[in-house]
Amino acid sequence: MPVVNRIADFSDEMKGWRRHLHAHPELAFDCHETAAFVVERLKEFGVDEIHESIATSGVVAIINGQGDGPTMGLRADMDALPMDEITGLDHASTVDGKMHACGHDGHTTMLLGAAKYLAETRKFSGRVALFFQPAEEDGGGAGVMVEEGAMERFDVKDIYAIHNVPGLPIGEFHTTPGPIMAAVDSFTIKLQGKGGHGAYPQDTIDPVVAAVAMVNAIQTIVSRNHDTRNECVVSVTQIHAGSADNVIPDGGFINGTIRTFDKEVQAMIHRRLDEITKGTAAAYGLEAELNIDVGYPATVNHEAQTAFAADVARDIAGDVAVNADQGMEMGAEDFSYMLESRPGAYLFLGAGEGAGLHHPAFDFNDDISPIGASFFARLVETAQPL
Repeated sequence: MPVVNRIADFSDEMKGWRRHLHAHPELAFDCHETAAFVVERLKEFGVDEIHESIATSGVVAIINGQGDGPTMGLRADMDALPMDEITGLDHASTVDGKMHACGHDGHTTMLLGAAKYLAETRKFSGRVALFFQPAEEDGGGAGVMVEEGAMERFDVKDIYAIHNVPGLPIGEFHTTPGPIMAAVDSFTIKLQGKGGHGAYPQDTIDPVVAAVAMVNAIQTIVSRNHDTRNECVVSVTQIHAGSADNVIPDGGFINGTIRTFDKEVQAMIHRRLDEITKGTAAAYGLEAELNIDVGYPATVNHEAQTAFAADVARDIAGDVAVNADQGMEMGAEDFSYMLESRPGAYLFLGAGEGAGLHHPAFDFNDDISPIGASFFARLVETAQPL
């Protein structure tokens, strides 16, 4: 793999960083120890500026190139997941109930590798702003960074990020212009009826049959209210009611997820959920309350920046290892907020065979750290040459 030679030289050092981070996971905005480790490394590299406590525990580092020019943004997420690890590795999580099961430890390592190289060589004009972001999994740390004015504060012109993908061949890059990951919303419908003895249903208002009717109706949103040429998903994932076989419960609730790429489709689904909730409640004579939690927006790559990033990826991995028209994924990503604020692109990097993301047996493949770091470095040097 044609990684940058200097970055290949310190690949073992990068492995050490990553395994330290893996053993010490932190959640959401509480990434203070992770941030401290990042800051310590950045000081060793001799970056020009370090800005801390952005979005609570986020870090932005500035590296100046030679001469005037724009500022490119590069982003890595730092947070872990609230789950137990089962790998049994020497560098496994030392914290119960917390685990780097999505590879953010590797993403942080790749950006640190690029930082070390760029601070040492400075073979570019303008500046690079390195965003080490908390709370991708929960909390939308990228959105908080944007809300706090980080893009304006550091005069970011464009911004890029990558995510590892187990099951994709090592070193392959996949991306696409336009929508690449979905917007994610969740919904809960609370049902309130009148409980009673299961042998005398005439004396009750049964929330169970109403819940079943609602779920059946919700399944028609995609199949009957939606233009199938514009992808979306509505999935009911929980139905809770009752505690005994001879008791009709007082109430219950339904929960689910919504994935969309288009704001008009998203609005239509919200409207139909409201209509189904109210209509079914009226038909079955009970009370129902719909709550929709609007989550991350769709991650939408900018066409010119995606084409540029794909060309850089080809320089690293070769033409056959880059798919620049992969299509859309139904997963969600808070880098979407940064792409709403600035042009840029999000890419996937193949990590080879292994347990999937968010699995308790997952471990980031250290072999791809030099590839990701080389990609980040070449983005800067290619976009902002001397």
